[in-house]
Amino acid sequence: MKKLFFIFFCLSFFLLHAQIKPFRFIHISDTHIGSPDGKAEEDLRRSVADINSMSNVAFVVITGDVTELGTNAQLKTAKQILDSLHVKYYIIPGNHDTGWSESGGVSFVTTFGSDKFWFDFNGIRFIGCASGPYVRMSDGHIPRDAIVWLNKILENTSREQPLIFLNHYPMDNSLDNWYEITDRLRQYNTLAILCGHGHVNKAFNFEGIPGIMGRSNLRAKAEVGGFNIVEIKNDSIIYSERRPALQTLASWTAVQIEKRTLVPNERFSRPDYSINEKYSKVKEIWTYSSDANVISTPAMADDLVIVGDQNGKIIALKMKDGKQKWTYETSGSIFSSPAISKNKLVVGSGDGKVYCLFPDDGRLIWKRQTGASVLGSPVMGGDTIFIGGSDHSFYALDLTSGNIFWQFSGLEGPVVSSPLLYNDDVIFGAWDKNLYAVNRTSGQLKWKWSNGSPVINYSPAACIPVAHNGVVYVVAPDRYISAIDANEGKTLWRNNEATVRESIGISNDGKFIYGKTMQDTIVAYHTSKESQHPAWKMNCGFGYEHTPSALIEKDGKVFFGTKNGIVYCIDPLALKIEWEHKIDNSMVNTLRVVDRQHVIASTMNGKIVLLQADY
Repeated sequence: MKKLFFIFFCLSFFLLHAQIKPFRFIHISDTHIGSPDGKAEEDLRRSVADINSMSNVAFVVITGDVTELGTNAQLKTAKQILDSLHVKYYIIPGNHDTGWSESGGVSFVTTFGSDKFWFDFNGIRFIGCASGPYVRMSDGHIPRDAIVWLNKILENTSREQPLIFLNHYPMDNSLDNWYEITDRLRQYNTLAILCGHGHVNKAFNFEGIPGIMGRSNLRAKAEVGGFNIVEIKNDSIIYSERRPALQTLASWTAVQIEKRTLVPNERFSRPDYSINEKYSKVKEIWTYSSDANVISTPAMADDLVIVGDQNGKIIALKMKDGKQKWTYETSGSIFSSPAISKNKLVVGSGDGKVYCLFPDDGRLIWKRQTGASVLGSPVMGGDTIFIGGSDHSFYALDLTSGNIFWQFSGLEGPVVSSPLLYNDDVIFGAWDKNLYAVNRTSGQLKWKWSNGSPVINYSPAACIPVAHNGVVYVVAPDRYISAIDANEGKTLWRNNEATVRESIGISNDGKFIYGKTMQDTIVAYHTSKESQHPAWKMNCGFGYEHTPSALIEKDGKVFFGTKNGIVYCIDPLALKIEWEHKIDNSMVNTLRVVDRQHVIASTMNGKIVLLQADY
């Protein structure tokens, strides 16, 4: 029997190595075209020229963070440079291409043709897919539609077929759903997982699968940037760093090519759901799972819950059981949170249109074309819709017809969040470092405010402003809460004692501003024109946190979600946690709180859930 097993092992080893023919390819990562110092383009052009001077290069792979902010202009520049390669290249986006994308990732696909790929070469199957987060700050995340796509690829792949998987992120807990990938790949003959993101050359072990992180193409403090030459031999994968026009360094890591099989009963760290046992009074009445990410807050219309997803679908669910009643398909991803008024549902789409539907059956009433993707969320004021887009404009539209009342075009970046209607103004942030107050009737600029940071990524763009007694409050990635005079747009005070980021809320009586800090804590400030320090802090134990989901007060309780799928309900008077419930392991969007017992939550991973707490 042992002799038979040995013969079988030798035969499998021979067949594996026989089907793989030697070749070499180039691994480039983290080019960051559009970086502030302007050197990224020069570094990439130098690398492309160097690759073109080489012989016997089969192809090039680029593992994300192709651009700094995912703008259309940056993507165009990156493609122009990469198209000068003499060999075929395969490319996927990283978090910088999606997290600040003015198109919600649509432009990456239209520019490069896709955000995923698979192909066979000399006996190895290469599979690469996108990773988020998209349009919001959160952990890395393999989009739900990419998981569905990967399932189809693997269904048509032999378990013996040698595979190499590529993603921007390392396949560990820097991705909130890393295990969905490793659980699948460990059942196949996966030779290695290649990634970027960390900007350094580094070898990993991803739950038994060899991992290799490739360096950034940026030069950093060196004379030139660089990339990796990957040699595929019959028995190994060898990585060597190349500094264009200077030198190829000795190989720094190698992976043995061998048949990899699943080890029975081997256990790895997985998300912990035990908190649901502690707070057993909270139940999921129903759960709906989309086949794409959901990155918006659901709307409610009578007995329906309505939300959009990253596949461009508007989905209406029955409130009583979560069953789908109708869907409407747009031509672009939806990051806009739907709004409902006067029996009309309004939402923006990545296809550049604002849609108005009948909420009861999803019939189209009208659609309004804009100049670019519409990622911002609408707010209704009487018969007027206020919504921002990625064409550097903010719109006031007629609810009945979709006609434009006015268009404010003084922006230098996209609008991706919800505006605030306050007194006679509409107040909103953009990814151009500014917060704007525009007269809601005329569309005339009243004031423009900046937190003083020269960094676009620190814009007050992701938070939903709140206001009380003549003061507007915002939080931003500069980790300050800022109080701004609603009349003049002047800074009244700023405070960074609590390291709030982009999550803000206001109490129903207007006395407190709530903020979610970046480590464990909820903080409250008194609303005031005078300089304030935290009125109280409450450690909720949610760990490191950076999602922009707002805090909502309802019936004396405060509700919010976290990046790892937990919904919290706290008592702001007693400073205690009422309950927690973990839905999945991805970002919870701003919640739709029905009452103190019922909450509708949506998560990045595509789940919509009705929670009920029995007090």
